[in-house]
Order: sequence, then C-alpha cells, then structure tokens
Amino acid sequence: MRINPEKEIPKGFEKTPDNIGFFAPSQVPPPPSGRPQGMNRRPGGPGAMGRAIEKPKNTSEVVARLLGYFKNEKKLLLPLILIVIAVTVSMLFAPSMQGDAIDYITEKKWNSLYFVLGSMMALYIFQSVCTLFQTLLSAHLSQRIVRKMRHQLFKKIINLPIKYIDTHSNGDIMSRLTNDVENISNTISMSLGSLVSGVLTIVGTITIMLFKCWQLTLITLLTVVMTVFVTQNLSKVMRKIYKRRSVALGKLNGHSEEMITGYKTIASYNREKQVTDEFNKLSDDLCNVSMRAEVLGGSMGPIMNCISNISFVIVAAFGGYFALSGIISIGTISAFIIYSKQFSRPINEIAMLYGSLQTALAGAERVFELIDNPDETDGGQNTLENIKGEVSFKNVDFSYIPGKQVLHDFSLDVKPGQKIALVGATGSGKTTVVNLLMRFYNTDSGEILIDGVNINDIQMDELRKNIAIVLQDTVLFSDTIGNNIKYSDMNASDDIMYDAASMSNSAYFIERLPDGYNTFLTQAGANISQGQRQLLAIARAILADPKILILDEATSSVDTRTEKHIQNAMVKLMENRTSLIIAHRLSTIRDSDKIVVMDNGRVVETGTHDQLLELKEKYYRLYITQFAGNEI
Repeated sequence: MRINPEKEIPKGFEKTPDNIGFFAPSQVPPPPSGRPQGMNRRPGGPGAMGRAIEKPKNTSEVVARLLGYFKNEKKLLLPLILIVIAVTVSMLFAPSMQGDAIDYITEKKWNSLYFVLGSMMALYIFQSVCTLFQTLLSAHLSQRIVRKMRHQLFKKIINLPIKYIDTHSNGDIMSRLTNDVENISNTISMSLGSLVSGVLTIVGTITIMLFKCWQLTLITLLTVVMTVFVTQNLSKVMRKIYKRRSVALGKLNGHSEEMITGYKTIASYNREKQVTDEFNKLSDDLCNVSMRAEVLGGSMGPIMNCISNISFVIVAAFGGYFALSGIISIGTISAFIIYSKQFSRPINEIAMLYGSLQTALAGAERVFELIDNPDETDGGQNTLENIKGEVSFKNVDFSYIPGKQVLHDFSLDVKPGQKIALVGATGSGKTTVVNLLMRFYNTDSGEILIDGVNINDIQMDELRKNIAIVLQDTVLFSDTIGNNIKYSDMNASDDIMYDAASMSNSAYFIERLPDGYNTFLTQAGANISQGQRQLLAIARAILADPKILILDEATSSVDTRTEKHIQNAMVKLMENRTSLIIAHRLSTIRDSDKIVVMDNGRVVETGTHDQLLELKEKYYRLYITQFAGNEI
C-alpha cells in the first residue's frame, strides 16, 4: 500500500515506477550484474574463473555468523564430517594396497594377492557408497541452512522501513535474496566436503609418503610445487581473459536486446546500417576475446598432463634407482606415483575454490547486512474505533534527504467526509503528503492527526487498515481476478466482491471473460489492458470499505468514457468518507469540496474550483494551460 515518492525525491534518491507499489512490485528487475540476466555463473561451475572475485569486508565476522547456522544442524554436520573422513582414509589406503599387490605379484605370493585384491574391491565399493551419502548430506545441509537464511531475509524485507526500499534498488534487494543466497548454497554443498577432505588428504598423504620413503617424498614434493605454481599463474591469466569475455558477452547481449526492443524506432529513423555496424564491432570484440579464452582454457589440460608426465618420469627414475638400491620395493614406486597425483589434487581444488569461497562470503556479508537493518518501527498504542475520518496536518516540515526540504510548514485541515484535491506541478509535494499520512515516512517537525490523535500514537496496522489507496501505477498479482479484488479483505464474501466490481465498472469486462472472476492473471495482469488493471485496483479499494480514501491519479490509465463511469462510482464511494485526490486532470476534481494548490512544498492557494478560477492565479494558469492549450 505504498505510494511512489519519485516525483518529490531529489535526484539520486528516486526510484523507477515498477519498484514502487501498493501491495507488491508487479515486475522484478533483473539482478545487477556485468552480464545480462541468465548469464550468472554458479560457484565452481563452468566459467567460474571468468567471474570477478568479490571479497567480504570482514571475513572473520562473516565466517563466525555462518558457523552459527551450522550449530543448529549438528545431526547432519557430524555424520557428514565422519563420512568425509571415511572417504579420505579409504583414498589414502588404496594406493598403498595397490603397491602391496604389485609386490605380491613380483614375489608370487598369490594368497596374499587375492586377499589384497578383495580388500581393494571392498574398499572401493565402500568409498563409492560413502561418496554418494556425502553428496546427499552436503546438499541437504546446504539447503536447510539457506532455507533458514532465505526465510530470515524475506521476513526482514517485508518488515523493512519504506525509506530503505525507496533508497535501494529492487534489483539489489532481489540479488541478495536469490543470487547471494544461491552462491552460499552452492559453496556449502560443493566446498565443505572438498575443504575437509583436502586438508586430511594433504596431511595423510605426506605422512604415509614420509613413512614409506622420505627421500622420494622430497623429490615428489618438488613436482607438486611445480604443478601448483603453474596452476596458480595460469589461473590468474585465465581469470582475467574470462572476465573480459564475460563483459564482452554482456555488452553484445545488452545491445542485441535493446535493438530488438527498439526495432520500430530504428526502422523509423533509418538507422539499420549504423546498428548493424555497432553489432558487428561488438561481435568481433567477443570473437577475439573468446578465441584467446578458448586457447588458454584448452591449454590447461595439456600443460597439466605434461607436468604430470614429467612427475611420473622423475618418480619412476628415482624410484627405480632406490628400488635397485634396496631402499624401497617396486610396489612402493607405484604407490608414490599415485600419491604424488593425490597430493596435488586437493591443493589445486582448494586454489580453484578460493574465488567461489570469497564470492560466497561476500554474498553472505550482503545478506547479513540486510538482515541487520532495523524493522519498521510502530510505537503506536492507540486504536481507531468508530473513526470519523478527520485529518489534520499542522506545520509539517519534511525532507527525504537532510538539507533538501520537500514540505515547508504544510498545514491542512480535512473534515470528515470532505473531498480534498491536491494539485500542482510535478515535484510540488503532493505525493509526499500522502506518504506521511500513511506513515511511510516520519515528519521532520509538525504533526499529523486523525480524529485528533497523532498518527505516531496509532498502531501501524490500525492506521493503514482504515485507509485505502489507488495508485497511478497499478499493482496486481499472478492470481485470479477474484483474489486480486479480495486482496484488501480476503474474508469478504463473493457478493461483496461482485458489488465492488460493479461499482468500479469492472464487472462488465470480467463477466465477458471465459472464466469470469476465476480468470488467472498472467505476469501480474499482462493478459488484460492497463485500463482494466486500473479498474480492478479501484474495485479492490472499494471492497476495503475505508474511512479515508486516497486516489493518486486513479483514472489516468482509462479512456474518457470509462473515466466518467468511474467518477460516477466514486461519487457514491466517497459518501461519508474522507477523500484525498491527487490529480493532474483538473476535470476530475472540479466538484471537490476544497482544492489545495501546492508549489515547491508549500500551499499557495485553497478554495473551490470556481473560487480559484476567479483568483486568476496559480490554479487559473494550470487550468487554462490544460484546457485551452495556452500557457499564461
């Protein structure tokens, strides 16, 4: 039930129309990103190196808060850790058993060989089963944690002060709820087991290698260091080139989408050649950078295989020498070759996971930052029983940004049942008046009274329950027409809903639809016209049966004939109700009890339509400009 303050908010503070709505935004803008929507990469997935690494500002604090979520999941966390340990231990013993098998073959100890082979088979089966359970537990754990986090985040969003929503883009908020939480989920499910297993594998592998032959261990570590060094440096280069490719792809997709959307304008101004040239240039840039990225990406495998083969030759050569010297057996050489690869694997994995971990922690920091914001404060204790609808603004000053005042000493008295119109140029403060009445913002000074009670002393729910509002930007949900009308009172009977639809003049088109009131609105009303959506919003306000009614350009999206029907319905609706009307069409407020003319946040004229015309001041000039087409 929120009003768009866009017109009165200074530059840099404003919001786009689809970001503001009475009940909920009808459309959610895509998350801010260097790529168009749909191009966001998942942590650890393809293209992970191409994503710019975000880093948290306070890593230790974020990690501590994330660990707090794990404390409540001990029933899953402890079995997961035990399974990871079991998988790691089995991986550590497998090469040693393979080495023993080779030694038994050379020594022709067949009984021992059969026993070792059987043990290896059982070990590999056990390892596969444990790996399956590890995957299932990791996924379950991550989803439980992010589910709790997502619930906390959404609960916070719907209880945030309106000021926060107005000063932060919907895309940023939605990105925290979707992208950031998803990054955390993916990182937990994919990285937790890898980190624990990696550390245990490194420690265990070095221990076993040192126990078998410390000389060959040192030689093997040299090849591992070379592998890590090459991987790290090549990854840095690849990350830069993949980032450039991602940016180039985003530019090409953005340009394509913009040109396709604006094709009629392009054709109208004969800009086809220029647009094609621009597209070709962006496409060529993407082609060039993609070729470099593919070459570098394709080189990783051959380079690592080359290093692996060099490592194999070194271990085999020195191992053969040690075997001939009687220091180690032939089976130990085989085990060392496997251990050398097994040792470098977790190091490379941890290095590759670094970017995903940093991005996930940065996302968690953004999530916690939003969760830590204070809720909208109520503070009111009074209820509005038997409300009459008297509204008073007394010497109200207000500014969205300190130092840039929007309302100056604004005073207005509205008696119960009066119909008051607020008119003025864009940015004069009309919508801000209603924002303050709804307590979407608090006044800097002065007070607002309903039936003599300061609205700050009235319970928030009680205040807004007695006020209904129809906005210029219609907001409907992807639900049936009937449920959209009943949104202001879901307990209302169908008969009351039918009466509201009839009064708003929307019944005539609803009943012509194949499913009538059960017609499902796709994409928040995309399958009906803008004027019909406006009529449904009016029907919803009628069904609310408020004592105070606010109309913010409520008939701006309907044709003249429909507007007349709505005005007739509004006359009946406004009986015994206090009504505040914000209008640019002066024809819609000619019969108002009082017209308040605003300019730069101040009341400059008040009176009836005829009285203000006789003054021949601000209102007269607005009226003549609108109807005669002449500016005076």
